[in-house]
Amino acid sequence: MLKKLISVLSAAAVCLTALTACDKKKKNDIPDGDIVINEVEPETAGTSENGTSVPAETYPDYPISYPEIEKKRTGDLYEAEDAWMTEDLRVDAPVSAETATEADSGEGAAKPKKKFSGDGYVTGFSPTGSSFVLFEAEIPTNQHYDLSFSISSTRLIDCRVTVNGEEISTFKTMNDGEFTLITLYGVFLTEGTAKIELRPLAGNIKLDYMRIANNTSLSSISYDAEGEPVNKEAGESAKELLTFLTDVYGKYTLTGQFASDETNKELELVFQTTGKYPAIRFSAMHNTGSSFDSTFKDIDACAEWYRNGGIVGLMWYWDSPSKKPSVYASETDFKLSDAVTDIDIAVMTQEEIRGLFAEGKISEQCYGLILDIDNMAGQLISLKNKGVPVLWRPLHEGSGDWFWWGASGTDAYKWLWDLMYRRFTEYFMLDNLIWVWNGQSEDTLVDPATFDIASLDIYLGKDKLYGSRCEQFLALQKLVGKDKLIALSECSTLPDIDSSFRDNAVWSFFGLWYGKYLCGEDGGFSEEFTKKEDFVHVYNSDGALTLDEYVKLRGGEELVPEYDETVTTAAKLVTTSAPMTTTTTAE
Repeated sequence: MLKKLISVLSAAAVCLTALTACDKKKKNDIPDGDIVINEVEPETAGTSENGTSVPAETYPDYPISYPEIEKKRTGDLYEAEDAWMTEDLRVDAPVSAETATEADSGEGAAKPKKKFSGDGYVTGFSPTGSSFVLFEAEIPTNQHYDLSFSISSTRLIDCRVTVNGEEISTFKTMNDGEFTLITLYGVFLTEGTAKIELRPLAGNIKLDYMRIANNTSLSSISYDAEGEPVNKEAGESAKELLTFLTDVYGKYTLTGQFASDETNKELELVFQTTGKYPAIRFSAMHNTGSSFDSTFKDIDACAEWYRNGGIVGLMWYWDSPSKKPSVYASETDFKLSDAVTDIDIAVMTQEEIRGLFAEGKISEQCYGLILDIDNMAGQLISLKNKGVPVLWRPLHEGSGDWFWWGASGTDAYKWLWDLMYRRFTEYFMLDNLIWVWNGQSEDTLVDPATFDIASLDIYLGKDKLYGSRCEQFLALQKLVGKDKLIALSECSTLPDIDSSFRDNAVWSFFGLWYGKYLCGEDGGFSEEFTKKEDFVHVYNSDGALTLDEYVKLRGGEELVPEYDETVTTAAKLVTTSAPMTTTTTAE
């Protein structure tokens, strides 16, 4: 099921109407710190007299709200032939003789077993995607359900599932012609009638039935991660940061924003839009061929952000060490597989490694990797000397073949990860790094003793509701174990905080990418991917930690939840993420 975790990352989201709501917790009002200024007149924007940014508006805290969940065991089966269907579809019920023998063919012989449930199955779906079946299901309570569809197909066909008009998933059928049960896990449905549509997008299938059962998998999500860095020689700053992340894991999601350069214009835009700064400043270090000159300004910006109380997150857009340098495999002549060596070079001096290269014992590609790794180590040493801990996420999206570090196979990827980890921690003694693995698949899973946090990059189309992405959270935790923090390292829109708590999928942190995902062409806030009201809601949610709140917590002040049972939210739209999909033999 988890063989390729990345394969589920294109799943869409669903929006359902909640009839009732409960308030999970409410933070106390937090006084302004030295960094964030909130005491301004409404509709005031720009800078204060001392030059400090002030937000355009002020916003209240939003308590965590979602429909009250009532868990109830259920397992209802809906035959496809009894559902509403488009006029071009038909019900077939052929009798199979595969189980009959010559001895059984006489009078009184047992009837052959049929391969489907009920009186038949629905088929005749148009190749244009215009045909669909609509089930009307009676949902007994507000809770998470597993939706299963029994489908037979001789081709791999994409099928889209919607609930009350909102898409929740697109999955592929099997192609062996056998009825197979395809299950979508963790779909949140509200009490009442749900209209569930299944539509093959480009081909014919045989649809036998749909089954709805209460979900049990989301309750297995745990927040008992270990707070000790995998690097046993980690410095105090890294230990303190990881301990903090572990202590608030499952209670809050830390807000994060990628900055495109040292000016921090994206972080300022977040502040102007929401009245809050993100807790984490993320950025991508990008060497230009063999030159690392462009990274110096960003290193200074990281140190400044840390001095102002924030958290620093770094990744590496690593131009390959070759005559055609690029991060993209299609644009470079560099192949990681040509660099792999059995010689343990991780803790050798550059002089020793240069000798191996001169003797032809390691390749030019291998030597080039070492030079780049050592140059990057120099940048990170600068942050170490300033006392700055770093959420370090190298070799991101390793399961894909678009970056050169993922294009030569999983063995080469794991070799490079191990080389970098050991050279940074053992040779350069970089003790300020918290290691974030972003390989995104079982095949690229590196030694658990070399990373502290596991993360996913999840991008959706601008017309998709993001929700909690609980199915990816669960799949990743099953892959790496419950002792690792689970984070959303890159996203196209902000995760829905209410849904995250409802679905028991509270990411350690998120990092919104820059560009069109935040900014318009005029440099102002863009609603292309996230509506402003949703953006504001997340940053002012009681379940999200922003910079000012992080500073208060690190300073020892508590954000004590206040429970207000009198507050309700009627007819509130809440979102849920698309379910994880599995296939099993149909019963």
